[in-house]
Amino acid sequence: MAGPMREAIMGLHDEVRTMPNLEDTIIQDRNRIQPHHANNLGTAHGGNVLRWMDEVGAMSAMRFSNRPCVTAHIHAVDFELPLELGDIALIEAYVYDVGRTSMRVRVRAYGEDPFTGEHELTTASYFVFVAIDEDRNPTPVPELTIASDEGERLRKEALDHERNRS
Repeated sequence: MAGPMREAIMGLHDEVRTMPNLEDTIIQDRNRIQPHHANNLGTAHGGNVLRWMDEVGAMSAMRFSNRPCVTAHIHAVDFELPLELGDIALIEAYVYDVGRTSMRVRVRAYGEDPFTGEHELTTASYFVFVAIDEDRNPTPVPELTIASDEGERLRKEALDHERNRS
């Protein structure tokens, strides 16, 4: 990437920021399962769900680090339930732990009822993203702060669930 676009993207990190809070990293996105997302069984192709999870996880990591981020690791992906044609896939991600240049992000997909908003977990995983600088080298990320009981609950839930899966 060169020129004004690169300068605009890379210039984002120059803003002065307070320590990022876990709850500020929560990102949600929705996709309606269309025929081009489906496999021969009429359910969302796992690759599409995984792509959406990777994209939303990266957005969460970028919001946290204020830097472009790349996927470094995807911990086992559990496809618990299928998403049928016409279903809404709700993808949710948040940063729950950080290293020097990396962020651990909990990413989950839900089937969401378009009329009631009720949702059921369909897919879950943990991703690791690395923040990169202008030369695409790993760059340090800030410390994660937990500013509420809800933030602490989300962090503890992610850490406990991740440990129990290993």
